[in-house]
Amino acid sequence: MKKISLLLFFVGIFLLINPNQSIALKPQADTTANAVPDDIQFTTVGSAEDSVANSKVKPSEAAIDSAKTATPTTTNTVTKPVSLWVTFGLGLLAGLAAFFLPCIFPMVPLTVGFFTKRAESKGKGIRSALIYGLSIIVIYVGLGVIITLIWGASALNQISTDGFFNILIFLILVIFGVSFLGAFEITLPSSFVNKLDAKSDSKGLSGIFFMAATLAVVSFSCTGPLIGTSLVAINTDLWTPVVVMFGFSLSLAIIFTLFAIFPSLMTGLPKSGGWLNSVKVVLGFLELGLALKFLSTADLSYHWGILDREIFLAIWIVLAILLGVYLLGKIKFSHDSDLPYVSIPRLFLSIACFVFAFYLIPGLWGAPLKAVSSLVPPRSTQDFVLSEGGTVGAKTEVSSKKKYSDFLSFEYKITDGFFDYEEALAYAKSVNKPLFLDFTGHGCVNCREMEAKVLSDPRVLKIINDNYVAVAIYTDDKTDLPEHEQFDSKVLKRKVNTVGLKFQHLQADKFQTVSQPYYVLLGNDEKELVSPPIGVEYDIDKYIAYLNKGLAEFAIKK
Repeated sequence: MKKISLLLFFVGIFLLINPNQSIALKPQADTTANAVPDDIQFTTVGSAEDSVANSKVKPSEAAIDSAKTATPTTTNTVTKPVSLWVTFGLGLLAGLAAFFLPCIFPMVPLTVGFFTKRAESKGKGIRSALIYGLSIIVIYVGLGVIITLIWGASALNQISTDGFFNILIFLILVIFGVSFLGAFEITLPSSFVNKLDAKSDSKGLSGIFFMAATLAVVSFSCTGPLIGTSLVAINTDLWTPVVVMFGFSLSLAIIFTLFAIFPSLMTGLPKSGGWLNSVKVVLGFLELGLALKFLSTADLSYHWGILDREIFLAIWIVLAILLGVYLLGKIKFSHDSDLPYVSIPRLFLSIACFVFAFYLIPGLWGAPLKAVSSLVPPRSTQDFVLSEGGTVGAKTEVSSKKKYSDFLSFEYKITDGFFDYEEALAYAKSVNKPLFLDFTGHGCVNCREMEAKVLSDPRVLKIINDNYVAVAIYTDDKTDLPEHEQFDSKVLKRKVNTVGLKFQHLQADKFQTVSQPYYVLLGNDEKELVSPPIGVEYDIDKYIAYLNKGLAEFAIKK
């Protein structure tokens, strides 16, 4: 039972800190702006046009036929329910993982003893246990509602790439990680905990509720990092905090309610001891690794250049090796018990850590590392990569004359792309080509995933490079706009003073959404070739069909 529980726990933790699944199904419509007033138009200051080429788009008949018969791509509204279910699932996993932490697991006997003494009859005992479980849910969901009411969905979306916010989350996760390693213990004031505990001794419903509150408060040092991780590991919207907290509390409520109703289940549990401290240490290493993601997001958005890809990967490699060595018992922290032998689960987990470290090592020389591409910085931040021809720059070469090309780049091999919409539109008109708009962001994990798995595919690249004018539009860049380009946006309800806000306004104004990734095929008359535009789509064949359909529509309009 002990081994099975440990394996389930670590699988849950791995899924929890890997947001690929939930983010891949992130609803594009969650952040959709309201209807845009007719009198509001986006204004930008474009730069001089580049040399004019007279190439024209002539898609093949096969491409046109396949585009007409292509399966409709996934739309925003279709993915919304799935994303909420995945978010709920992450909350359940976080709650399951929290149960095995040293702050919660030892409370099971106390809970069982509390209800055993109160149960005057079997029916009353069951009712009390159910009320206890509901109280846990109310307390945690109430926390989620408070988070939503204070910050709100739009505010959370705005600050997701804010430098102060990301640095704050980075520091919090580092503090929690170091605490899990045993450097110090994070606890709430003892007077507050004692008052709640005294209330739990009272009779009636209030006593049961305060027993649940005592569980939440006493377990804060362990559940706090998990709750925070589950909230920040997902792109937050209006429902995310509430759904995560509901899933988290439901796991704990079901477990504790079952033990309160059936005390005999306790005989099947492993006794608390040194293995719980090992769980805490493992979580500490995971917290430290995840913290780097938030520092990287701020670093990319503000172009500080302090956490390049190879530095990020080097830290992850060291953490993975240290964790593997720890699981083998070669490193011992102050609160660890002696390890007389290495169990089979620990052996396999340590092997997994070493394999992960060796997988990351080629990334130091530019390997794509598609399995973690959504979490690590893009290859454009790397000083060099190794290829068949030797050492070459990872950044796609774009003419220095292009606007914003001195600090923005494509993360896939576009032969001649743009970073400003107006400049790209003028060029597209001059060469009579359609536009491929890539609304992306420095902190967008879905964007990195799409770039690594779809947009870097040679077939996709050939279609875009040969037939489209590609524009990478960063909506979260923090570079200040010149004073004469700044304006007030009624769509965003704020002053547009950065490059990212300029393009966020463009996306909200023209396409009524501010979600990324968002790929728009646009004619040079500024009309959509395929509607609705596509968001996350990992099926390369469907993505190619989408691109070909845009070419077919453009050919018909010509």
